[in-house]
Amino acid sequence: MAEDEKKIPTRRPGRTDPAQTSSRPEIDAFIQRARTLAPAPDAGKRGRLIFALDATMSRQPTWDTACKLQGEMFRETAAVGGLDVQLAYFRGLNECRVSRWVSDGAGLGDLMGRISCQGGHTQIRKILSHARAEHAKGKVAALVYVGDAMEEPIDDLAASAGELGLLGVPAFVFQEGHDQIAEQAFRETARLTRGAYCRFDLSAAHELAELLRAAAVYAAGGVKALADLSAKRSAGAQKLLAQMR
Repeated sequence: MAEDEKKIPTRRPGRTDPAQTSSRPEIDAFIQRARTLAPAPDAGKRGRLIFALDATMSRQPTWDTACKLQGEMFRETAAVGGLDVQLAYFRGLNECRVSRWVSDGAGLGDLMGRISCQGGHTQIRKILSHARAEHAKGKVAALVYVGDAMEEPIDDLAASAGELGLLGVPAFVFQEGHDQIAEQAFRETARLTRGAYCRFDLSAAHELAELLRAAAVYAAGGVKALADLSAKRSAGAQKLLAQMR
């Protein structure tokens, strides 16, 4: 899959990362400034969504489920402008990669089908930093993250999430399981980016399908499209919209 993806580089030792020096008041200021932003898709342009997953060993069952459900993200997006998706994942020893942008479920499913889960620690901050860098190249409408654990300093994640919030890139964070440390970090990430946090049960795959579809509709058509989907009694859209208001 070398031709389809690239590795997210590890930050060089000795370099100062502005996010590392952010204090809590600065992060809170990020939220206040972000609330004045009204992110919306550019007229005539397809929405862009980064679909990020934890691919460490504990995630294999959910990875397999996500492979089957990822097509849900494209189901209703054509009517509201269309969607391009970039896959991002981490696994193993310091491995964090992103794919090319794809515009259909078949292409994304093919990319995901070539990946196997491997043991390792979470690298969520790299995902957040990548989303910020990708947004600098071209508007990223939303970040979706699916995971079950968090093994990084929560203040580091909060600083990176706050920067995404300033850029108007909401993170939709979907948690499998009940890990309390992960929940705290995931809720804070969603709050700082003006996104949404939801827990899903792997035994009820339709829950994750609904959440993915709702996030994709937002990325393709903004809050109005999400509200329209919510009006159709979409449980996923209702959950996301309730937190974003």
